[in-house]
Amino acid sequence: MTLLVTPHLVTLTFEAALKSFWRKEPLRKFLRNCRISESHLSSWASDESKRDFLDRTFTSLQRSDKGKAVIGEMAFALAEQTTFPDLRTWEDSEIKIAAAKLAVAELKALIKQQDEKVRNEREIEAAKEKARVERAAVQRERLDLGKLQQRVAELHPQMGTAPGGYAFQDWFYDFLDFAEMDNRRPYVVAGRQIDGSVTLDGTTYLVELKFTTSQAGAPDIDVFRSKVESKADNTMGLFVSMAGYSSVAVEGASGKRTTMLLLDASHIYMVLTGSMNFADVVRRVRRHASQTGESHLPVAAFGG
Repeated sequence: MTLLVTPHLVTLTFEAALKSFWRKEPLRKFLRNCRISESHLSSWASDESKRDFLDRTFTSLQRSDKGKAVIGEMAFALAEQTTFPDLRTWEDSEIKIAAAKLAVAELKALIKQQDEKVRNEREIEAAKEKARVERAAVQRERLDLGKLQQRVAELHPQMGTAPGGYAFQDWFYDFLDFAEMDNRRPYVVAGRQIDGSVTLDGTTYLVELKFTTSQAGAPDIDVFRSKVESKADNTMGLFVSMAGYSSVAVEGASGKRTTMLLLDASHIYMVLTGSMNFADVVRRVRRHASQTGESHLPVAAFGG
């Protein structure tokens, strides 16, 4: 900690030095240890009192930043005192020691006050910096979400076309990367095209993407279920149909031991508008499926 050398600090340091040392030699030794120059110490005349010499010394030190730093060192050194050897052998040693302790206590209190002020200022600055970083992160996130939202909007004219489907596939995995979710892009296994996978909370979800103008129907659900159920027990399916699902498809996907979750455009836009992150959307639908056996939970029912 660097002390702020105020007039009050100078006064208290002066008093603590004056009252902590009664003989000239112990005071001279203390000043030497605090980097007072030998040339200045040698100017102390035999008939010059301690008070006058200290007054001259402190006046000289206050003329430069280097000198003020020395006063700060003296203040710290004096505030550390718990005993006063130079005051012990006098007839009125108890009075002298009591006066020295009071002077040191006042100096120590001022140093503590400065320390707390500096600490509070640092905490305030740290809080401001944290808030600034968080605001910047939110702004970056909004910007990235805005770009993702713009990209998917630009894809809408291609809904229902093969190029549009592949473009949406690329967009979706960029969306997962933004959501910082562990994922694997589309791959082929045993001659079957898998639209990719995503892992969340220890469960791997095979992904099926449908970027068409018509709703996903029961045949789409049946084909995807066969892909999911041919994998390990801990595997589930995550079906994303931007046009939604027929009631028959939802009924076919649901059941006592459903292996898939159904998301639609409203779930995706819930993330793009910043209302909820994608991982929590999946968790919310998964919890609903676990509790009810229903694979699809409309966004409008999230609060229930």
